[in-house]
Amino acid sequence: MPTLIAGNWKMNGLLAEAESLAREVREGAAGISCALLVCPPFTALAAVARVLQGSPVAVGGQDCHWEASGAHTGDISAAMLRDAGASWVVLGHSERRGEHGEIDETVRQKVLAATAAGLTPIVCVGETEDQRQSGRETEVVGWQIEGSLPKDFAGVLAYEPIWAIGTGRTPTEAEVATMHGFIREELGRQFGGAADAVPILYGGSVKPENAASLLAVPEVGGALVGGASLRAADFLAIARAADALSKTAPRA
Repeated sequence: MPTLIAGNWKMNGLLAEAESLAREVREGAAGISCALLVCPPFTALAAVARVLQGSPVAVGGQDCHWEASGAHTGDISAAMLRDAGASWVVLGHSERRGEHGEIDETVRQKVLAATAAGLTPIVCVGETEDQRQSGRETEVVGWQIEGSLPKDFAGVLAYEPIWAIGTGRTPTEAEVATMHGFIREELGRQFGGAADAVPILYGGSVKPENAASLLAVPEVGGALVGGASLRAADFLAIARAADALSKTAPRA
């Protein structure tokens, strides 16, 4: 899979704003070879999908329920996302885990539902600042991987240090390399050789200024971009940084 640059718009953008941003991304995506994905709010998903139809930019949801339908007021199913034009879905984001009390088993059930509906899941894992300071970051992430991913997982993993999301703080390249290396080893330990095909994105204060250095870290297969994805110029600059690295990478 090529490097994936995914934009999580979170709870931002009314319909006109979302359509305008999608048009800017579509126009700027020409000539970019890495995979591009945007995840707008549910209210704008169908409209953004229409704007991006026929373009290289994919569309995803920011969450889904584990049931296909039923009495779940305020929720949305994976099939509904698919019907609205999504082909991806972000699951287990730290803001869902923290603000909505989602546990690993809940995330795992959502992954199964998303896969059954034909969506590719991006599952997020990451530690808090307290967990890192107490030296438990790998323990926490290891448990999240084991609890959140089904045994036949066929999606993407995203490491997001919770203490870096929306704070402007970014881990050092060495810290990112250590964690992504651990995640790759842990995937292999838990799921065997098939886990080698699972891309690992980095998420947490990714912006044009640090994109090249973060994307160059071993085992970083792309980026899950938050705030910078709300500005088309910044989001596309991150994608171009990924392209530039792919062109300079040594051939196997």
